[in-house]
Order: sequence, then C-alpha cells, then structure tokens
Amino acid sequence: MLTAGPTPPERCSPLQLHSIAACTMNCTAVGGYCGPPLWYQFPVCAEAPFGFVFYFAVKVFNLAVGTPCNVLVMWHISSKKSDASTSDAFIFNLALLDAFFCLTTPLDLVNRMLLEDSHLWYFQRFAYGMKDLAPLFLVCICLDRYIAVVFPVLFTSIRDSNVRTGVSVVVWGLILAYGLGKCILGDPKVNGIFSGVILFAFAFMVFCNISVIWVLRRSVAGKEVMHPVKKKAFKMVLMVLVIIIATYLPTVALMPFVSYYSFMVFNCQISISVYSIMDLSCSIEPLLYLTKMDHVGGSCCWQRPSKEQHDAKV
Repeated sequence: MLTAGPTPPERCSPLQLHSIAACTMNCTAVGGYCGPPLWYQFPVCAEAPFGFVFYFAVKVFNLAVGTPCNVLVMWHISSKKSDASTSDAFIFNLALLDAFFCLTTPLDLVNRMLLEDSHLWYFQRFAYGMKDLAPLFLVCICLDRYIAVVFPVLFTSIRDSNVRTGVSVVVWGLILAYGLGKCILGDPKVNGIFSGVILFAFAFMVFCNISVIWVLRRSVAGKEVMHPVKKKAFKMVLMVLVIIIATYLPTVALMPFVSYYSFMVFNCQISISVYSIMDLSCSIEPLLYLTKMDHVGGSCCWQRPSKEQHDAKV
C-alpha cells in the first residue's frame, strides 16, 4: 500500500497524495500550518519543490498533447469503415477516459494553487479515482490479444462486438464505483484497492504480452515475413508492453519500499514524481497508437489507411 507510516501531528496526512486541502484544515493544532495553500502541498516541501514542478509540467503537457491525441484516436476508431480490430472498443474507451482526465487539468491547477474549494476537491478526487483504474482497459486489450493469438479457436467464437461492449460496460461500472468511493471516502480508504489493482494489472499484462510475443515469434521461426494479422497483433502487444513498463513499473517498484523513506523524501520527491509518470500515460497511450497506425506511404497520422491493408482484422 502506498502509505508513509504514522502522520506527524504538525503535518497533514501523507496519504492525501493528490490533495493539499487537508494541509489547511488543521490550523488549530499546535505546530500546524496555517495560511494560504502551498503549491508544493506541504510546507516541508519548500526544501525540494522540484517534484511538484514536474507534476505541473506533466499536467500542462497532457492538456496540450494528450487531449487532441486522444480525440484523434477516438475519431480514427469511430470513422473506420473496415480494418477494424476487436480491441478498438477498449482503445476507444481508454482514450475517452484519458481525454476526460486531461480536460480536468485547468480546474485541477486553478483549485490547487488559487481557489482551494472543497467541492472542487471532491470532483478532483473522483477524476483521479477514474484515472487510477484506467489500467483495466489495458488489461482488456492484453486479454483480447492473448486469446486471439494463443487460443484462436476460442477467439473465433467470441469475436462478436457485443462481447466487448458488455465487458466495457462492466469495466466502466468498476471505474465509476471506485471514483465515487475515492470522492466520498478519500485516498486512505481506497489506497489498498488501488495498490491491488496496479499489482494485478501489471502482472497480468506482462504475462499476456510475453506469452503473445513468444507465440508469435515461435510461429514465424524460419520464415522471412510475418502474416499481416500476426504482425498487427505483434505491434499491439509491443505497444501495450511499452506503456506498462514506462508508466506503471515505477509505481509497482515503489510499493515494497515506501516505509523506508522519510516524510519529506516520499511526499515531496518520490510519490509526486511516480504519480506524474502514471499521469503521462494519458499522452503516451494515444501517441503510441497513432504512431503504430498503418499509414499511406508514411504520411500523417490523420490520413486514412489505404484500402490495400484490410487483411488485419484480429
């Protein structure tokens, strides 16, 4: 669990990793911090505020880059007439969730640095709760690719889009329930769920991706050219594996060592940087998707694929 041990009486709780509201609520306590909220969350972070500088830079980057890229991904998937992948439903929903999170950036920054409105903090916790469980859609993509490559006969029987729609509805239900729980109960009450989901998602996705890569590489052993269907699946799993390692591995690696860090080091440097890297997935995911799309002669990503590339429909 991502906690930092007992809470010092003169400081706010280190469990509130995405909120500075708690820092100003205990002004009557002896030694407590009073005054306007600090942009670096805790007074002790004045010694090393660079983690929060990185956090704000990531938020602005997601707003400027992640928002249009996710919208472009949704447009590309919804405008497909053919060459559709069975994973497109999950990719579309992931892009929708990431676009929503990116669009909350102005509200997040203004409230964090200026307004400090308690009602807006509830909405921000809800948005962060939804983002916390976004890896579930990556799990769905990995599972879809895993079944398609490792169990092709089973995959043929469940290619109906209604199956993906039903799974997406269930995942959205879990995400919304968790987001509401985090909104109402706060970070400490749901940190255990978040840690469990991240560990499960990371382990499951790594297993599925390694299995798919192993099967695909073994199937083309001694051959010069990979079948277009398998080549597309291979690109997909490599893309997801890059996302997993780049954005979620730091969080998984941090969990066993939380108790070894001091309050200042953990809350001012490590945790804020790790969560910022996770937030970067809002931009990394659509950018990787756009770069992996089949283009006409290497042209721009918003151009439609050529009609000659319609054989990859896994």
